[in-house]
Amino acid sequence: MAESRPDIGELAKLDISGLLSRYARGVENFDRRIFELGDDQLDMAFLPDAGIGRWPIRVLLGHVADAELMQTTRIRRALAEDAPLFSLWDENAFIDAGLYRGPIEGAPRSSLTSPPPIGGFVAVIHTLRKWMGETLAALEPEAWSRRALHPIRGERTVRTIVEFTIWHLEHHAWFLNAKVERLLGPRPAETPRPPH
Repeated sequence: MAESRPDIGELAKLDISGLLSRYARGVENFDRRIFELGDDQLDMAFLPDAGIGRWPIRVLLGHVADAELMQTTRIRRALAEDAPLFSLWDENAFIDAGLYRGPIEGAPRSSLTSPPPIGGFVAVIHTLRKWMGETLAALEPEAWSRRALHPIRGERTVRTIVEFTIWHLEHHAWFLNAKVERLLGPRPAETPRPPH
């Protein structure tokens, strides 16, 4: 893969405009060929020595969607509440519960009977980034310094939460794209889009 893995330290160096631009990119970080993959490819786990992460693509996308929900909630709480205390979430519990694979053992018959389509995960991420991006773009400068408390990471600001949210998606996108490249070969050069 030509792209280097994301570095959270680079995000701290960006001005607000640059940060908003990276945040807005969202699902554009994903190799679009994920929609060409069959269920067997989407659910294929990788060995640790492959160097591209073990999670199957469907699990990875489900995790990123849930992380976006969590991070969006944290940003909004930091903006609305005075120094909120964030709760932790157990990402592995979501995987172990089968939320990304369906059917869910012990759930009512109306639960998923086949693996969830990845389009839903991507749509959640895209929608949350568009919605929250509009809010972030309208913030007064001092709002970026509003604080919250993370039980492990300690005091966080709206800005550092946004930086982590960007890094998290880009981090997982790097692994996602490496998996797609392993399955389908190198990504073809993008054709420039005509101006609107």
